[in-house]
Amino acid sequence: MNESSVVRMRILLGLFCLIALGVSAKLYFIQIVNGKSYAEQADRQYSRPANSSFDRGSIFFQSKGSDKNGNKVSVATLKEGYTLIMNPKLIGDPDDAYEALSQYVKVDRELFMEKAGKKNDQYEELAKRLDRDIGISIGELKIPGIDVYKENWRVYPGGSLAAHTIGLIGYDREDKIAGRYGLESYYENVLNRTGAANNVNFFAELFANLRGDIKGDNKNGDIIASIDPSVESELEKVLEKTQAEWKSDFIGGIIMDPKTGEIYAMAQWPTFDPNNLKEVSDPRVFSNQLVEGIYEMGSIIKPLTMAAGIDSGAVTPESTYDDKGFLLLNGKRISNYDGKARGVVSMQEVLNQSLNIGAATVALKVGSEEFSRYLLSFGFGELTGIDQPNEQKGKVSNLKTGREIEQATASYGQGIAMSPIATIRAMSVIANGGMLIKPHIIKEVQYTDGSTRKVKPDPGVRVIQKETAEQVTKMLVEVVDKALRKGAVKMDHYSLAAKTGTAQIADPVNGGYYGDRYLHSFFGYFPAYSPKYIIFLYHVYPKGAQYASETLTNPFIELTKFLINYYEIPPDR
Repeated sequence: MNESSVVRMRILLGLFCLIALGVSAKLYFIQIVNGKSYAEQADRQYSRPANSSFDRGSIFFQSKGSDKNGNKVSVATLKEGYTLIMNPKLIGDPDDAYEALSQYVKVDRELFMEKAGKKNDQYEELAKRLDRDIGISIGELKIPGIDVYKENWRVYPGGSLAAHTIGLIGYDREDKIAGRYGLESYYENVLNRTGAANNVNFFAELFANLRGDIKGDNKNGDIIASIDPSVESELEKVLEKTQAEWKSDFIGGIIMDPKTGEIYAMAQWPTFDPNNLKEVSDPRVFSNQLVEGIYEMGSIIKPLTMAAGIDSGAVTPESTYDDKGFLLLNGKRISNYDGKARGVVSMQEVLNQSLNIGAATVALKVGSEEFSRYLLSFGFGELTGIDQPNEQKGKVSNLKTGREIEQATASYGQGIAMSPIATIRAMSVIANGGMLIKPHIIKEVQYTDGSTRKVKPDPGVRVIQKETAEQVTKMLVEVVDKALRKGAVKMDHYSLAAKTGTAQIADPVNGGYYGDRYLHSFFGYFPAYSPKYIIFLYHVYPKGAQYASETLTNPFIELTKFLINYYEIPPDR
C-alpha cells in the first residue's frame, strides 16, 4: 500500500469518527437531555387528536437582595390541563354518561344531549382547560365515547406584575401563536418551541450562534430577567398610589443600575392582567410607553446642560451670571418658571432654583454646535437598544437648527422629546462617572440543550469626563440637602443626588402648549458618589399641583428607603 492510499484511509477513518461522534452526541441530547420532552410529545400523540400541542419557553424573574436565595420566580410559563371530548358514535347511554361526568365538571345538560345525538360525528369538545386532577379522574372513569387529552396554555403567575415588560402572546399575521408585546415578542426566536428552531440541523446547530445575538438566536430556551419581583411590586404599588392621589392620566417609572444598565423594575399605570384579556377595552394599554412614548421632560435635563457646560470649560460650579428673569432670542422671549429675576447667582443656584435662564445661559456659553453635540452624545435621538419591541427614537430636530432659541429651550427640556428609557440612560451618565451604557432586562438564557448564555453588561462609551460627573453629582446632592422641599427630605446617613422636572405639554390641536397641563418628572440616584440604583419617575397631567417637587418627591423617597432596607445598603455618610 503506497503512502497516498494510507493518507486517504486515514482521512476516511477520521470522517467516520467525526460522524460517529456527531451521531452519538445527537443521541445523547435526544435520550438524556431532551428525553423528558420527547416522552411528553409521545404521550400527547397517544392521548389527543393529531394536532400540535402548544409549547413555549418560560420567563423568570430573580431576586437580587444580599440575603435572598436567588431562586427563580416564574412569571410566564405553561399550565398543563385537559380538554374534555366526546365521540357521539361511541356514546351508549347519554344519561348515564352525563351523570358520571357531572361529578367532576359542569356541562350544560341540554348542550351535552345535543352533541351526543350527532351520531355521524366523531369529535365534539365539551370543556377546555380542566385541572390536571379532574382530567385524570374523568379519564379513569372510562366512559364509552368520553375521553380527555392533555393541553398546555400560557399563564402569567404574577398577574399584572410587570405586564408591559413581560408582554403576552397572541395570533400573528400567519395565524400562529407568537409573542406580541414585551419580552414575549422580543425573544420570540428563543421562547418559541413550535417553529423552525426545533428542526435546526445538528451540525448547523453545533457551529452556529457565534455572533452572540440572543434575540436572533436559533436555539430554544428559557430567559431569566434582571427584574426583581419584590422591587417591581413596590414600584407598582407606589405608582398606583401616586396616580390615585394626583389623578394623572398616566404614570411610569424605572429602577436601574446606572453602571451596568441592568433594570430592576419597570412599570406603568394603567396596566392589565395578561391572564384576563377580556377585561381590556383599549388595546393601547398593552404598549410599553417607557420605551414607545416620547415626551418633553422639562428641568431634569438641566443637570445634563450643566455637565456640558462644565465639561466643555464654558462654566465651573462657581461661575455666576446676572439673571434678569428672561431672555429675548431670535425674536422670542423665554423666562424663568415664575418670570422673576434673581440677580447675580451661581451655577449651583441654577439647579437649586431650577432656573431656565441659567440653563439657557450655560447652553449659549457652550455654543450652538458644541451644545448640540453634547446632548446628542447623551443618547438623545437614538435607540438605547433595550430588549423591548417598538422602541422609539427621540425628537431632537431642534438641536440641529443652529438657532439660539432652540438651544436655549432644549437646555431646560422643552422643544426636544425622548423616551423614559432614553432619559434614565442619559441621567446615568452623570451617576456612573461619564459613561453612556446600554440598558437591558435579560441577564441569562438557559437553552433546552443544556447550555447557558449570560448577558455581559456593555462597557459603554465615555461622553463626559469623570471629574465632570463628580462635580455635577456634588451639585445634585446639594439640591437634595438644601433645596428640595427646603432640605426636608435630606437623609443624614445617605447621600442622594436628584432633580425634578416640570414641562409644559404640547397642544396637538391648536399648536403651542397647554396653559394648564404639565408633565412631571423626577430622577435620583444613591449612594450618590458610588450609586447602585437610579430611579426615574414621571406622570402626565397630574391635577392639583403644578410642580414635580410636589407630586414626585415623596414617591422617590419612599422607593429609596425601600431599596436601602431591601438590599441592606450601608450608610455612606
